[in-house]
Amino acid sequence: MVEYEFWNLSIGREQSRGAVCRMLTQAAEYQGWELDRLRKDATGNRSVRLRRKIIRMRPTY
Repeated sequence: MVEYEFWNLSIGREQSRGAVCRMLTQAAEYQGWELDRLRKDATGNRSVRLRRKIIRMRPTY
């Protein structure tokens, strides 16, 4: 079974779309995160949930 860890972010409406895109791209490229959910509410604030796989090492006897 695959396990994930999650990172919840709140991004204010003053951040441009391009800046948010660059930030999420860097998180994906350098830290291994992938976009799980992005929601924008009526006030323009974004809530983002990123996820990445947890890799567990099994002992080899």
